[in-house]
Amino acid sequence: MAPVLSAHPQVTATLVLLLSVLSLAAGGKLLVVPVDGSRWLSIREVLDGVRQKGHEIVVVAPEINIHIKPSENFIMKMYPIPFTKEELDGNFQAFSRDVFEEGSFLERFLKVYWRLKSVSAITLSTCAHLLYNKELVRYLEESKFDAVLTDPVLPCGQILAEHLSVPSVFFLRGIPCGLDFEATQCPNPPSYVPRVFTGHTDRMNFLQRVKNLIFDIPNYFLCDFVFQPYAKLASEFLQRDVTVPDLLRQGSIWLMRLDFVLEYPRPLMPNMVVIGGVNCAHKKLPQVGDALFLILALIDFCVHKGGILCCRQESSSRLE
Repeated sequence: MAPVLSAHPQVTATLVLLLSVLSLAAGGKLLVVPVDGSRWLSIREVLDGVRQKGHEIVVVAPEINIHIKPSENFIMKMYPIPFTKEELDGNFQAFSRDVFEEGSFLERFLKVYWRLKSVSAITLSTCAHLLYNKELVRYLEESKFDAVLTDPVLPCGQILAEHLSVPSVFFLRGIPCGLDFEATQCPNPPSYVPRVFTGHTDRMNFLQRVKNLIFDIPNYFLCDFVFQPYAKLASEFLQRDVTVPDLLRQGSIWLMRLDFVLEYPRPLMPNMVVIGGVNCAHKKLPQVGDALFLILALIDFCVHKGGILCCRQESSSRLE
């Protein structure tokens, strides 16, 4: 990130000017719908910076969770769910263990399948308890938020953004089954992009590409049982037929926690911004400062409704 900004001084100058102007404006209201676990730890420090810019932040989270705790930098709104702390911890720890276990493709696939089925049931139920908590949703409607910040690996936050008719900022590492590619219409050919569990790089011979194509087939099956219930839940809640890719396409800005030093090459769309290194904030690295600076500028941009990217969702809604 640092080399990119230094190579384009006009970008840095524009961001400095943008932040200077926005600092004079009244603070906006940001709704945060996080995903628990390490994903929350990644976004928490960003919220500290957003709060310093004068914005009001409201975080909604289940009463029973792993890492999401109250802070003086944001308002916490919690809702009940029908699970215990032990159930949550046990399921997520077992899932993390199964993902990194060695073994054949079939063994690993079956383990991940059954564990993912259990975890998905918990996350779907948690989302439903949020959306159908009438008192909380009424509060969110009356609060008149300017934007929603969420991790779209679980589309609950985007469902709320659609309901509230506000632009959304995605903060993510990636989405299973390549849904981020599909939603943003980025090319994702199995001939060049390695699939999960293959161990391939982006340089493959013919047989490896054939294997890569075969390994891609189960993704459609996994995505169907993981994300299809969210499509049904969203359709019922929004009272119109929608799919998960439909929801994700409404994302105004995609903050991608990628770094091409570590990742294979891939195309990006204009509203996708690479912020790799932001998780290393305590290392005092220059690229970390650039990444955090860029994140805060973009969120400022969106909360104040000052940019074309964040108006895109509202425009598309009017067209419908």
